[in-house]
Amino acid sequence: MKIFFLGVYSLVLVLNCGAQTQRDTLVVGYTSAAPFIITGNSGLEGINVWLWKRVAEDLNLDYVLRPMVFSEMLDSLKSGNLDVSINPLTITSERSKAMEFTDSFYASHSTIVIARESSFQKIKRFIASFFQANFIRGFLVLFVLLLFFGVLIWLFERRKNPEHFRPGKRGLWDGLWWSVVTLTTVGYGDKSPITRLGKLTALALMFSGLLFVSGLTASIASSLTVNQLSNENGSFNDFKERTVGTIKSSEADDFLKVHFFKDVHTYPSLVPGLKDLKQQKLDAFIYDAPIVKYRIKKDSSFQKLEVLPLKFDVQFYAFGIRKDQVVLEQAISQKILEIIETQEWQVILSEFGLSEL
Repeated sequence: MKIFFLGVYSLVLVLNCGAQTQRDTLVVGYTSAAPFIITGNSGLEGINVWLWKRVAEDLNLDYVLRPMVFSEMLDSLKSGNLDVSINPLTITSERSKAMEFTDSFYASHSTIVIARESSFQKIKRFIASFFQANFIRGFLVLFVLLLFFGVLIWLFERRKNPEHFRPGKRGLWDGLWWSVVTLTTVGYGDKSPITRLGKLTALALMFSGLLFVSGLTASIASSLTVNQLSNENGSFNDFKERTVGTIKSSEADDFLKVHFFKDVHTYPSLVPGLKDLKQQKLDAFIYDAPIVKYRIKKDSSFQKLEVLPLKFDVQFYAFGIRKDQVVLEQAISQKILEIIETQEWQVILSEFGLSEL
């Protein structure tokens, strides 16, 4: 008798588990990611919304749409509380351990968004270049050199040439004035040495000053060039030491961790991150190129943001499917392949300003 009841109980458990894994109505999660998923007053639209509706219609799938935060959506898909995610999910080996992916329907890449510098900011940065430590140190050495030769010429000329190099404190000023005029080759001629030692001092100042000023000029030019290059954005490596933002749990987030970015701020969605970038709380925002380009193009408040012409971290977009729904994944994948081979798919992409890579 006990064996009979145990058998019945086991059968009930199996039937319950089967009922849980084969829901009649699919729970489909999404989060805003224009142009793939656009949420607004006119309802839900976008490339992925159109694609999913076509797939569901052709396969006669019943489903209910559920808006979610991106990281929450991924967690729900991994735990089995969500059947499908229609967001443009990047296919990765780590995610594949916890969910199934359909065949890819679009290839993309990450890029970097920065805030454009105003004319005032550029002038401010240029002026700030003159207050760097090496720059100031060079001018201090130059001043000491001028003062040294100014005092020296005054000591040699003050007795035999008092008209040009007066006694006392005023004579020290005369010597400094002469050394500056001589070194800069202005040559007013209002003060000139007449003693032998004074002329030798003048020669020493001319030759040593010529060498020093040449070196100082080269140092200034190098300092300004290095400062300019440090503000150029040649690759994503240039941002490793800066404050950057991205979407939490996204492929870009994982990419930044793997490549040792030190100061990364994560956001639940794109708009808050772009707002912080606009307010200069971030130096850059790193995320999927088609999504950030579309948002900046459509939102006039972000027109001062600039998408750099950088392409890295190539990504292949697909729908995410619950891990135990292999049959459903295969059916959806087949239907996606059929749809993206049609001319209609190309028309849909072009309507939202996209094209195949």
